[in-house]
Amino acid sequence: MALPSKKNAILVDGVVLNGPTTDIRAGEKFVEEACRLIMEEVVLKATDVNEKVCEWQSPEQLKQLLDLEMRDTGEPHDRLLQLCRDVIRFSVKTNHPRFFNQLYAGLDYYSLVGRFMTEALNPSVYTYEVSPVFLLVEEAVVKKMIEFIGWQEGDGIFNPGGSVSNMYAMNLARYKYCPDIKEKGLSGLPRLILFTSAECHYSMKKSASFLGIGTENVCFVETDGRGKMIPEELEKQVLQARKEGAAPFLVCATSGTTVLGSFDPLEEIADVCDRHGLWLHVDDLLKKCYSAEASYLFQQDKFYDVSYDTGDKSIQCSRRPDAFKFWMTWKALGTLGLEERVNRALALSRYLVDEIKKRDGFKLLMEPEYANICFWYIPPSLREMEEGPEFWEKVNLVAPAIKERMMKKGSLMLGYQPHRGKVNFFRQVVINPQVSREDMDFLLDEIDLLGRDM
Repeated sequence: MALPSKKNAILVDGVVLNGPTTDIRAGEKFVEEACRLIMEEVVLKATDVNEKVCEWQSPEQLKQLLDLEMRDTGEPHDRLLQLCRDVIRFSVKTNHPRFFNQLYAGLDYYSLVGRFMTEALNPSVYTYEVSPVFLLVEEAVVKKMIEFIGWQEGDGIFNPGGSVSNMYAMNLARYKYCPDIKEKGLSGLPRLILFTSAECHYSMKKSASFLGIGTENVCFVETDGRGKMIPEELEKQVLQARKEGAAPFLVCATSGTTVLGSFDPLEEIADVCDRHGLWLHVDDLLKKCYSAEASYLFQQDKFYDVSYDTGDKSIQCSRRPDAFKFWMTWKALGTLGLEERVNRALALSRYLVDEIKKRDGFKLLMEPEYANICFWYIPPSLREMEEGPEFWEKVNLVAPAIKERMMKKGSLMLGYQPHRGKVNFFRQVVINPQVSREDMDFLLDEIDLLGRDM
């Protein structure tokens, strides 16, 4: 019996078009081996306190240790797997129970699986036809969050982060105040002024710059001793802006400031906004503000409900399905499980505060309102010194020096900063669900160990 003959090769401009050019089996094997490596070196070691938080190298040293060069020809898979090992080795282990450096930490197994799935499926959340599951997931999550806030209705999308969300809020407020700006631009507008806390996130200034509002038109309202916006000061600034001929259009309050974890008095601020017409009610505003009506994506004569084509609510075209990670975790833990995580984080924060108060050499910046614990470490050499300018000048040098030592040792990562006249202090935030009381004790023990000879 004669075997079927292969089709003749089809060439266009010297390129063979028959069959795939990728070695599928080799690719599948590489994915399998890489996933095993991730499991062994990242997931299984995530909660091992005997592992280093980081293996510090200077930029120049790291350039020598990593093969960063991109060559004309591809490299074999065993070399690529070694590169993966090097990337894992020299990356900061943000899943480590003793990584406290930023406002993110820990490994959530369910959201990790969600991320694996979305990366493998590679969806883009703008139309129902290309992303049916993930659009429905996002809708379900947003709807549930709106219910928790207590609203009867609302709208929303998931953004890449808080900075982009702040920019959305600013742009929506401006559109609400002056809808013509969408088509006519900034020409002819009055001087727009927005108000935010002196403790606000730095993205407020960046957003004002990016949107053409101008950083000089961001009015920072003074805060009280606990970092909360003072409503009376807000009202004074609104009145002063109007007296100067400016047009106030937005007040941005903060629930959980970056450094101190302070919550602005929202009800009192809302009263000020109501009195001066600054309260922003979002009613289908996302789509009105951002819709570009791209005919190649958002055809109105599709065979399904086009209200699920949410891409016109976003400034992005391609958008990652970030809601899916949160949805997976919520489904796995339930609302009560998420609540338990928050309660545990706050309880661990209270435990750390109590320990700081007990121990020599540790001094709270203030009693925390949330999970942000801000404190100084005072080395033995300074503990008998009077708290004057010279004392604080010396204390200012302590946190950066201890930070350098902890990173080079790889035992811990903890952020520090000066803040509004206060010299450098440590800021610890409990976020990682794997963190325990033992990690809180280790944090203070290690700081004392690293700093007691200063």
